[in-house]
Amino acid sequence: MPDPPPSYRLSRWVFLRLLGLTYSIAFVSLATQVTGLIGSDGILPAGAYLDRLRDTYGSEAYRLYPTLLWLSSSDLALTILCGFGVAASVLLISGVAPTLMLVLLWSCYLSVTVGGQAFMAFQWDTLLLETGLLACLYAPRGLRPTLAAESAPSPVARWLIWGLLFRLMFLSGITKLASGDPTWSDLTALTYHYETQPLPLWTGWHLHQLPVWFHQFSAAGMFVVELILPWLIFVPARFRRTRLAACAGLVFLQLLIGLTGNYGFFSLLSIALCLTLIDDRTWARVLPNRLVHRAFASGNAHTPPGRWRQLLLTAAAIGLFVLGGLQFVREIATDLSRSGRPTVDLSWSDTIVDTVRPFRSVNGYGLFRVMTLERPEIVIEGSLDGVEWTEWELRWKPGAPERTPRLVAPHQPRLDWQLWFAALDPRGDSYWLSALLVRLFEAKPAVTALMDDSPFTTTPPRFLRLAYYNYRFTTTTERTETGAWWHREFVSYLTDPVSLADVR
Repeated sequence: MPDPPPSYRLSRWVFLRLLGLTYSIAFVSLATQVTGLIGSDGILPAGAYLDRLRDTYGSEAYRLYPTLLWLSSSDLALTILCGFGVAASVLLISGVAPTLMLVLLWSCYLSVTVGGQAFMAFQWDTLLLETGLLACLYAPRGLRPTLAAESAPSPVARWLIWGLLFRLMFLSGITKLASGDPTWSDLTALTYHYETQPLPLWTGWHLHQLPVWFHQFSAAGMFVVELILPWLIFVPARFRRTRLAACAGLVFLQLLIGLTGNYGFFSLLSIALCLTLIDDRTWARVLPNRLVHRAFASGNAHTPPGRWRQLLLTAAAIGLFVLGGLQFVREIATDLSRSGRPTVDLSWSDTIVDTVRPFRSVNGYGLFRVMTLERPEIVIEGSLDGVEWTEWELRWKPGAPERTPRLVAPHQPRLDWQLWFAALDPRGDSYWLSALLVRLFEAKPAVTALMDDSPFTTTPPRFLRLAYYNYRFTTTTERTETGAWWHREFVSYLTDPVSLADVR
């Protein structure tokens, strides 16, 4: 007798709670820094940003930049929005009105993402939005649905989530090759990665010391996981063990990413997506018996979705599948074009993509498609007299060579991250950097709280300047002799000493 088709009630139960945990981490992390980043005395005040958008686009700004911050962008409103997100996350984890909570969470996170400007423009921010939107279609109905009585998971919604997982993983691999970066082609990229990633970890220092062949072997294994395993998502149900093996490989890669670098909630969210591949027969072996019995207590008595709900779900799924597929093709075509290779003309799709772009919920993905080969750093220096200068460090990015690269994930210190991007293009348009200097001169508490302990505890600095260094990991011998994790070389000053009047 053939095995019954796999069910995914327990799988959905696990996924929604991990998604709720991810949302809670994202909102708590943001709440600790939101006023310093986009508050009224922050680096890029959301209120001033929205005013500029309204002046530029008029009433069209509300459609192009959908955010609840149009109602109020005060510090209190930002704090309440983050607090509301945390509360909704806890309710989602508790199983209270999951569909409603997911809609609220998506709306709140979209709002802070739009208002967050450069500080909320990371791929995992848009991944969380896209995952959250699809989860609205996947979640059970009702105020307090139970495993024994909730509606069965929609296969259509489940395949939407699996399609997102496929795009995330496969694009992460194929864009590295399509970019034409030689370090990915010759498998040497990981000889640079641990040293040049945005917020390194001490484990990365140890891996960096390993021989080139190890890094090439690791890169080859990564390509197997990213380019081959995602296709196993689509195997027929009778090959469920093959899908489970793919899940194990994908999760293993995410664990390695999380153990060797600081990428906020990215690994947790990616693992949550991967675990949707595990069916209930497998979950029944590891979850508490009480939970398993509740899941199957009513057999096939679970309420099927209504006709209109099913029609709406199918229509939404078709639209999202088409948009997701379009973004998939566009992402690959863009990388081929940038590397000078022939590609197809997809300009006809610009209007379609522009229509949904404001919601940031149908996206292309591909981290580190071009490997960074060096590690420049911007170091902020302050002075009271213009003669004696003191470094003003951030908490998490590399600074003093002897400071250990520490674990901060799943929290994401967004100013530290943005300074990494600014250092890669120091003469570029880091428009927020001068705003940061203004706030440091003014000693705004919300902004100085984003920095490490201030060396100017009684009097704000009268002068600031930006020093530019090249950093590299120390060798094993250098670390033994000096105790330092980093070796750095001074390159130049990006600015002359400036006062508040110079940058205001």
